[in-house]
Amino acid sequence: MSLQSIKYELGKLEILDQLLLPVQSKYLPVKGVEDGWKVINKMQVRGAPAIAIVGCLSLAVEIYPEKYDSKKTLRQEIEGKLNYLVSARPTAVNMKIAADELLALANELTKDENCTVDEMKSRFLNATEAMLQKDISDNMAIGAAGAEAILTNLPSGEGTVRVLTHCNTGSLATAGYGTALGVVRKLHDLKRLEHVYCTETRPYNQGARLTAFELVHDKLPATLILDSMVAALLRSKRITAVVVGADRVAANGDTANKIGTYQIAVVARHHSVPFYVAAPLTSIDLAIQSGDHIIIEERPDREMTHVGEHRIAAPGITCWNPAFDVTPADLITGIITEKGVFTPGNLQEEVKKLQKS
Repeated sequence: MSLQSIKYELGKLEILDQLLLPVQSKYLPVKGVEDGWKVINKMQVRGAPAIAIVGCLSLAVEIYPEKYDSKKTLRQEIEGKLNYLVSARPTAVNMKIAADELLALANELTKDENCTVDEMKSRFLNATEAMLQKDISDNMAIGAAGAEAILTNLPSGEGTVRVLTHCNTGSLATAGYGTALGVVRKLHDLKRLEHVYCTETRPYNQGARLTAFELVHDKLPATLILDSMVAALLRSKRITAVVVGADRVAANGDTANKIGTYQIAVVARHHSVPFYVAAPLTSIDLAIQSGDHIIIEERPDREMTHVGEHRIAAPGITCWNPAFDVTPADLITGIITEKGVFTPGNLQEEVKKLQKS
């Protein structure tokens, strides 16, 4: 059974504090939007799908006990709180897309003369809660599609695969199962996974702390490497594919993901290793034509200069700490979604077709 990073029941939300892993497993109560914003911004919960789910559920638990005198008042509350949540970590597009969809629902219900304020609140809560189960089913579909794509393109005579992944894209970054790590899990279920390598993912060490934690928990054959070892790994080991997640995918296929992803894609291309991005359709932002327009969040210097309370960098040194980088579309073999695997070249067309259907 995979780890559970989000616990929710009507009116109650708890999240696994990922800053304490792997030393301590502690769940934090999220009693409303202010708590939701803080746990997202402080990276106590992270991963684009999980950010959206926790953000929206924090709004659900806040409005659940409240009584509203009119639908207009409820709608104004929803809009203001959703806009605030989007500001917690702007690079991940999933929260913005979820906010837009929920606000559209609130607008529709406000205009519906047959819908009472209590019915509006109930339907809004149901919509937020449905996100949790949908994310798990989408992740399992991503896992199946990704595993099929990798196995279909295996060189002749090879029966098992070795995969490299970066950052954390598993149960701790989603509602459950995972995106890129969901592909790894599916390969393991099919008994086709020989080995998975995960990077440490400096400066926040999501790979060392979180991905490694999940891989050990699930008893998968795995090895941790330093970020600076990727080129040596691809040169000395038979790596079948690289599979990473995404915080935002532009219309042309350019992909923003955890810092360090871009250089892995460059090295993968040099060694002729397929490079896949695994992400739900909610991570694809057709409103942004290329990665040049993706806002890149910059994090505090302390994340680089300290490990815990221990300073590791020379006092007085300046730091540049972008949380993400953008991998150009021409380095990406395929984008794995719950609806199939698309090349960057046909991504926009295929997503538009899905949106119309």
